[in-house]
Amino acid sequence: MSIANTAWGIFNQAINDYHLTDDIHTPLNNPYEKGTLEQLLYAKNWIDTVQWHLEDIIRDPNIDPVKALQLKRTIDSSNQKRTDLVEFIDSWFYTKYKNIIPTDAARINTETPAWAFDRLSILALKIYHMSLEASRNSASDEHRENCLSKLNILKEQQKDLTQGIDFLLADIENGKIKMKMYKQMKMYNDESLNPILYQNIKNEETDS
Repeated sequence: MSIANTAWGIFNQAINDYHLTDDIHTPLNNPYEKGTLEQLLYAKNWIDTVQWHLEDIIRDPNIDPVKALQLKRTIDSSNQKRTDLVEFIDSWFYTKYKNIIPTDAARINTETPAWAFDRLSILALKIYHMSLEASRNSASDEHRENCLSKLNILKEQQKDLTQGIDFLLADIENGKIKMKMYKQMKMYNDESLNPILYQNIKNEETDS
């Protein structure tokens, strides 16, 4: 089985495990050995799955503003963890392919392997939840038909993306594409880069 198909199975495993409780506070219980790609992929999708439901909750029009702010902070933290883990997964692939010498005609890909797997993880969530909507008894026939149409498109995208990831990894292994790592350089959580944060710190120091 290809790595992309293995990842697809792991993502769906994590989604199903989460929905045993369907609770954003459920602790991660990763079934895979630490340091393996499988363990990293499971952890990646678990973060995505929890954040999916956080994003649902915060869109409640009747949500308490204090709770909404707390959730926004949690989502920001989750986004940072997601980015860090994606970069860590790219480190795993970089180590795996470190001894491969690219050909003289080797290309640079616009997307690293880990960010492609990130898209596949989100796609697994879209398919899971669109499947629920396509069969929801409380919804109208029109709603279910529309969701079924969208579900078919998502499944086609999954097939294409899975194949695309396999092609990307094969081209890296064959030296046709250079394996490079890129950092997202997130700024909004950094007290030295977000002007709101560092101005606030400066004001606090002036007041003290």
